[in-house]
Amino acid sequence: MRQSLILIFSICISVSGFSQESTKSFSLQEAISFALENNRTAKNAARDIAAAEKQKWETIATGLPQVNAEIGYQNNLKRSVAVFDNQTFPLGPRQSVNATTTINQLLFDGSYLVGLQSAKVFLEISKNAKEKTDLEVRKSVINAYGNVLLAEESIRILDRNIEVLQKNLDETRKIYENGLEEEESVEQLQITLSGVKSNLENTTRLKHIAYQLLNIAIGLDINNAVVLKDNLETLAIENMTLSLLDANEHVENVIDYKIVENDKVSKELLLKLEKSKALPTLRGFISGGYLGNSSSFSFANSDQEWFGSSLFGVTLNVPVFSSGGRHASTQRAKINLEKAEDDLKETEQKLKLQISSAKSDYKFAIEDYQNKKQNLGLAERIEQKNQIKFFEGIASSFELRQAQTQLYSAQQEFLQSMLDVINKKTELETVLNEIPKN
Repeated sequence: MRQSLILIFSICISVSGFSQESTKSFSLQEAISFALENNRTAKNAARDIAAAEKQKWETIATGLPQVNAEIGYQNNLKRSVAVFDNQTFPLGPRQSVNATTTINQLLFDGSYLVGLQSAKVFLEISKNAKEKTDLEVRKSVINAYGNVLLAEESIRILDRNIEVLQKNLDETRKIYENGLEEEESVEQLQITLSGVKSNLENTTRLKHIAYQLLNIAIGLDINNAVVLKDNLETLAIENMTLSLLDANEHVENVIDYKIVENDKVSKELLLKLEKSKALPTLRGFISGGYLGNSSSFSFANSDQEWFGSSLFGVTLNVPVFSSGGRHASTQRAKINLEKAEDDLKETEQKLKLQISSAKSDYKFAIEDYQNKKQNLGLAERIEQKNQIKFFEGIASSFELRQAQTQLYSAQQEFLQSMLDVINKKTELETVLNEIPKN
């Protein structure tokens, strides 16, 4: 019995320790840092860079010496014969081994030079894609983190509202039972309380989903326990950086501009590639080998005779006539380049407008936060005054319910305004590529 108790106690301790280890605690910045290393999309973007680096070396390697070795064994089970003066003579050895080594070297190929440039551009495209992915991951983590804080704060406020409403309802019911209040007053408070409880249940469900979305964003299992260190209002105040509204608007630093610019460079290289196909290609090779013949398999013997050979040569391939195919390909590449140039100009204009709009939205979010904070203070005072008036018999239950509904609406609007400050700042930072280095 004692051993069983010890075993059960040990298991409980192990489970408790495992639970503590599996629960992770994050500030917002810690969550972002964790996501950039563990988010699945971010990890795949990093793998794309590694793959691009390998592809770059693949391209380089095609212009470096290529060495191939070959060894062949032949056994003439029935040799062909020559007939001379009614006599037959076997042709060729019964068995032979031929070993050769060939070195091929590209001496000149215009498409290879373009390929080298393209490999560098492709690597740059992969790096820009990774930067874009990191920006989006950061943005999604901030949104998800903020939604969790919003849900937590909403639940806290709703619990407090329910506590106050329940107290008011109990007091009003006692007054009604003593014949000093109408039944409608009780019913009005019951309706309000029922609505707030329903809102609490829904918000609790949304909180669970918000935590799961956060786990996905940062790269954890969907059901992993997470604890957030930051507070919604504290984060909102920290994110009120008015200096960001004066940030430089040069779109050349924006990642979306860089991506479209990379596309334009790619189209330029494709045009070069089509033009290079009209240039000659020059290749050189050196080949050497040994041949051994025998009537039996004696190739491993030290006295086996081997005959060496070597060969050097070059190949020049000159494109002469393609029936207009190369010209058509070059013109098509030129058209695609013109399209890419227009896309770059269009992107530049759109990004300028996007930056201006993001600044406006961020400025409004700060102003709206200040306005909603003032409105919440007013709504709290109005609700308190109506509570006093109601219990003194000066105000009706309908007036109290109106004041309470106005307060609850002001509370949610204030919470949302704090989240908007955080999210709008993130959107502005993303479009400006102005990411804090903390």
